[in-house]
Amino acid sequence: MTPLIKIRSERDQMSAIERRIADYVLDNAHLLRDYSSQQLASALGISQSSVVKFSQKLGFKGYPDLKFSIGEALARDGGGDADAPIAADATGGHAALADALWREKAAAGEETRLLNPDATIDAAVDALHGAQRIFVCGFGADGIAAREFALKLAMLGKLALHETDPLPMLAHLAGAGRDDVLVLFSEQGKHAALAQLARQFQLGGGRLLSVTRHTANPLRAQADVALVVSAHSAMLHVEPLLYRAALNHLLDVLFVLLFRRDDATQARFATQVERIAHLLDP
Repeated sequence: MTPLIKIRSERDQMSAIERRIADYVLDNAHLLRDYSSQQLASALGISQSSVVKFSQKLGFKGYPDLKFSIGEALARDGGGDADAPIAADATGGHAALADALWREKAAAGEETRLLNPDATIDAAVDALHGAQRIFVCGFGADGIAAREFALKLAMLGKLALHETDPLPMLAHLAGAGRDDVLVLFSEQGKHAALAQLARQFQLGGGRLLSVTRHTANPLRAQADVALVVSAHSAMLHVEPLLYRAALNHLLDVLFVLLFRRDDATQARFATQVERIAHLLDP
C-alpha cells in the first residue's frame, strides 16, 4: 500500500490535527520534497512534533522517511504530476493512451478495495443475501450504476426494485420493514431527496447501504453499511472514468460473493440465464 493510499484509508480514524496534516499532504504531495517538518508545521499552524507523530503513526521512523516514501510513489506514478500518466501518453498513439488509462483505472480500483475492509464487504453481502426485498435508487449517473446493480441482484433471484425517481421510491418504502434493504447510490452523498428516502426507510427498521465517494458526507454517516469509492485525477474528463471503473469493480466483487454464497443462489442464476437465452432466441 502506498503512503498516500494509507493516509486516505486511515483519515477517518484520525484526530482533527492529524486530518489537517493528512489533507494537506494529499493535496500537496508533489511539494513535500521541498518541505521540512518545521516548514510543514508552520504552513499548518501546528507543532513540529505533531508532524513527526503523524509520520510515526503511519509506520514511518519520522517525517523524512514519510517524505521519501511519498516521493518514490509519485515518481513511479509519473514524477509527482497527477496528470502525467495519461497526459504524457496523449500523443503517443492509441495503444499508449489506452494503457495509461488502464493503469489509472486499476489504481483507482486498488485504492477502493483497500478502503473497503473485508468486514464491511461481508456486512454488505450479509445484508443483501438475507433481505426479503432490496430497494435500489440513484439519480443521474448514479442511477445508471443503480440500475445495473439491481439487474445483477435480479439475476441472482433477489427481489430488487429499482427507481430513479424519488416519489415512486418513497411510496414503495412506506411498506418496507426490518427484512428489507435500501441501497442508495450517490457519488457526493449530499442529495436531499436521498436523505429523505433514507430517513423514511429507517423508520421501518430496515438496513441502509450507501455507495458514495470516500469523503465525509451525510449519506455515508447515516448508513448502516457504507461502501466507498476512491478515484482521483486533476483531469476533469478523466476522474469520472476512474470513479465509474472503481465503482463497477466494487459492485462486481459484491455480485461474485453473493453468487458464491450458496447452491440455491447459483441455481437461481443458472435458471435466469436460461430464461434470458430462450427469450433472445430468434
